[in-house]
Amino acid sequence: MQKFKTLAFLLVVSMLLFSCGEYQKVLNKGTVEDQYKMAVKMYESQKYGKAIRLFEKVTPAYRGKPQMERIQFMVAQSNFNEKNYQTAGYYFDRFAKNYPSSSKLEEASFASALSYKLASPEFSKDPTDTNKALEAFQSFINAFPTSDKLEEANKHYKELRYKLQKKYFEIAKTYYTTADYDMRNYKAAIQAFDNLLEDYLGSEFKEEALYYRLKAAHDFTLKSYDRRKPERIKDAMEAYDKLIRNYPETKFKVEVDKMVAKLQKEKERIDDLISKSKELEDSK
Repeated sequence: MQKFKTLAFLLVVSMLLFSCGEYQKVLNKGTVEDQYKMAVKMYESQKYGKAIRLFEKVTPAYRGKPQMERIQFMVAQSNFNEKNYQTAGYYFDRFAKNYPSSSKLEEASFASALSYKLASPEFSKDPTDTNKALEAFQSFINAFPTSDKLEEANKHYKELRYKLQKKYFEIAKTYYTTADYDMRNYKAAIQAFDNLLEDYLGSEFKEEALYYRLKAAHDFTLKSYDRRKPERIKDAMEAYDKLIRNYPETKFKVEVDKMVAKLQKEKERIDDLISKSKELEDSK
């Protein structure tokens, strides 16, 4: 029994060595046709890294030929299976553009979007691939409204949209939290919250964004010179009205009421100063 196991093991090792040797021989010295056949064999054997190397070698020779459609798809799929998601997204996207009549168009379009999503980093990093994925899923949803992958595509789209909203919300919030050290960041925070609310209607962060928009305007007003306060009080009160209009029973109501009371008190003080200043001018 042991002898049989040893012989079986040696046979497997021999086959592997032969296979590796055959692959290297074709890779280095094989004809284009041999390399293509070996590439397909590696692909079908799920040896995607080896398949990619061979496909890269034969691609120039097959450009413009019928085999190129199959090659492009297998290159894209091989990169996806090797978790080279950014590269896979690029190749699936190229396939979809190059072969709009292909039977694999829907599959490639979905795979392109999914690849970019898998390549996209956490929300705090560069959103380039996240934006690509979002656009790709939107294109897929528009192009294939009856696809059996439509529900999954919508799910991915919503997750990506949430990721971007979170990124821009955190950027705006960072401007606000650092404004104590740089007053210019109040303006940056206000603009960033306005952009978020305008770009993502119905955002999951809407209530918090409206609250921090008000908070930034409130703090900016109180730290401003008196001559700047009337316009900034007006802006802060408009931010308050918008929050209450959208969320009459906002979870921030206690803090919001305190802020509004301070703004109203400050408005009364500024109005009094303006009134006295006018009286003084009139008396001259």
